[in-house]
Amino acid sequence: MYQIKVNDKYNFNINTDSDGIRVNGEDVILDTISLNEHTSSVLYNNKRYNVELVSLNKEEKTATIKVNGNIYSLAISDQFDQLLKQLGMDNLVASKILQIKAPMPGLVLNVLVAEGAEIKKGDNLLVLEAMKMENMIKSPTDGIIKKIAIAQGDKVEKNELLISFV
Repeated sequence: MYQIKVNDKYNFNINTDSDGIRVNGEDVILDTISLNEHTSSVLYNNKRYNVELVSLNKEEKTATIKVNGNIYSLAISDQFDQLLKQLGMDNLVASKILQIKAPMPGLVLNVLVAEGAEIKKGDNLLVLEAMKMENMIKSPTDGIIKKIAIAQGDKVEKNELLISFV
């Protein structure tokens, strides 16, 4: 069973098995034709819908689809996600990262952010040279930079605090 939340507004329970598809407990009959890798034509209740997969993030279990030109955001949870939620363990994965520490000893070549800056997951934070290689340290989370504990030219040891977040 899957639970799908559409546009953070509408919830659907979807079951699939050899008998077919059920949405919120009701049988649904769909006739689909795959047009290409990301686009399908779906016939439902004598109406045709063109469905295109715009983006898919398997790690975060989210997707964006376009149906007849309208964009929809989907959040998908499977039976394992639902079980973790029932056990109160659903927020363990989403623990907030508050610090970035040096992954290895090295020399800080460049600090690309400032204290108080709002950053997104994947943003470049600093360049660390280690073993004659430049390593871009990226943000593992969204947040605001609370303190930068190093400066350009500093030598750092493994696990030394580099940046902390609010």
